[in-house]
Amino acid sequence: MTPAAAPASPLTWAQLRDLKCAELEGAADGWGKASNRADAGRDRIEHQLLNGLRETQQGAAAEAAVGRLRRLGRNLSYVYTECGLVRTALNSLAFEMRAQQRVLREALDDAESLRFTVHADGSVTYPAAGEGLIDGKPLAGGTASVGAAPGLLPPSELVAPNPHAAKAQDIADRVAKAVRTAAEIDWRFARILRKLKAEEGLTVPERTWTDTAGDAASVRAAARGYLKSGIPYEASAVARREWWAGLTDEQREEYLAVYPDQIGNLDGIPALVRDTANRDNLQLLIGKLEGRDGERAETQLAGLREIDRQLRAGRQPPMFLLGIGDEGNGRAIVSYGNPDTARNVSAYVPGLNTSLDADFAKNDLKRARDTAIGMQQHDPSSAAIVWLGYDAPQSPDGLDSLDVMGDERAEKGGLAFHGFMGGISATNENEDPHMTAIGHSYGSRTVGAATQHEDGIPGVDDIVLVGSPGVGVDRADDLGVGKGHVFVGAAENDVVTKLPSKQQGAVGAVGWAAAGPAGAYLLGEIADKEDDDLWFGKDPASEAFGARRFPVDDGPRLVSGHGLSIDAHSQYFDPDRDASSANSIALVAAGQSRRLKAEEYR
Repeated sequence: MTPAAAPASPLTWAQLRDLKCAELEGAADGWGKASNRADAGRDRIEHQLLNGLRETQQGAAAEAAVGRLRRLGRNLSYVYTECGLVRTALNSLAFEMRAQQRVLREALDDAESLRFTVHADGSVTYPAAGEGLIDGKPLAGGTASVGAAPGLLPPSELVAPNPHAAKAQDIADRVAKAVRTAAEIDWRFARILRKLKAEEGLTVPERTWTDTAGDAASVRAAARGYLKSGIPYEASAVARREWWAGLTDEQREEYLAVYPDQIGNLDGIPALVRDTANRDNLQLLIGKLEGRDGERAETQLAGLREIDRQLRAGRQPPMFLLGIGDEGNGRAIVSYGNPDTARNVSAYVPGLNTSLDADFAKNDLKRARDTAIGMQQHDPSSAAIVWLGYDAPQSPDGLDSLDVMGDERAEKGGLAFHGFMGGISATNENEDPHMTAIGHSYGSRTVGAATQHEDGIPGVDDIVLVGSPGVGVDRADDLGVGKGHVFVGAAENDVVTKLPSKQQGAVGAVGWAAAGPAGAYLLGEIADKEDDDLWFGKDPASEAFGARRFPVDDGPRLVSGHGLSIDAHSQYFDPDRDASSANSIALVAAGQSRRLKAEEYR
């Protein structure tokens, strides 16, 4: 459906000249204060009242009170967002109107300096000037009409036009254009502001959040020149951190209200700010996907809701939402512990079959949380991150699953992970923090790709590889941290750590297409039982690779009385199923690798 054209406006150039943009900005400040009050109320509910209830009260009444407080907090989130959108819409309106006032003022100043007269209808009268070619008398003055076609001059000026005529026409056209553009701006923002309204009552239903996602999109589009052009997308993480630090409180509030998706996912922005932005964007994404049909939307919605549930549960270590998005297979970055204040920070990159779904929100988040708890047992100043910032390969049935056997997704993901760690390094407040990159499964190949950019992964001191099918290089020394700082866990029954090499690719591909990693492993073993090359290079657990291998549990066998299983691939982080591996990962991530036990190479 084609949008309606802007109607003709009664706006005059005198009204545009006299428009008090400061009053629009004053109204915007009032809406900003209302937004801030809602934000303060929400913060008090989430960080004081709810925690106090959980710690001191139990029973049905306490549960009911928690439920009501959560609803109130959600309602206040809505008030915060909508009031913030009104504020930015009004500020954007003032910003664009002021630009047209400048255009008008320049035209009026030119008319005054030339002693032209600008009439109420925008026409411009100019005086006599020059001289006729025949009689030498001054050429008569005249009036330039708004929008007059160029070249249509009075007969007396066909031979020798009055030199003021063209200047007057230019001024008239500039005045008309400023008024016309201002009228279009006024019409556009009036439509946006009329939409920014809530239903009556104190309840904010799910459909209202769906509407809010649309409201935010409209304001973002309108505020493109006012705000978005200032976001330093192409700058370094350090430059982004400095850009944010240099903004006023009011500017930060507007960016957070209107562009939570941009600020929340911008590497180099402090963790507390990203968490605030992403919690708001999480609600917008839930509202956006609730209005859609299809398996992808339903899958991502389940993951978003589970993340939202955990964020509201107030579990320890505290959660920080460092990234969230619905592009591709979904994006989610969660830290347990504040990565800006922690002396030790680990970032875990998941692999095959990971996407933004309920399984990720439950199991991959648990891996990061288990790692954080383990790290904090060795050093309380520790934080652990799970980073789903790329499209990990998926493994449906048949040949469509062969993406996992290629490098493209790892290369793209490695570049994104490199940038993310640059941001974490830039915002950490410690003089020399200890950072660890952890790659599991195909995620280890992604970590390997990240090490090949510039001087390795920014800030990373140690690298942990578990369940790895290879990392894209043949020596630990090639990962940029020194082979003594590369650590490998490979379960005896983990088939992914024994995938065939590319030299056995035809056999492995057939096995993968038929039965996934288990099939690739079985046929690869038939092809070459003694080879220590995996699909993405030398086996990280081999002596030739040169990393430090730590002991892990063997894990369930591939084939048992219960059938075919690759569960050995998924228990490295679990302190209940593989305490040795989980503690080894925690020791390295907490900067205590000297206490690590050694395991023999394959």
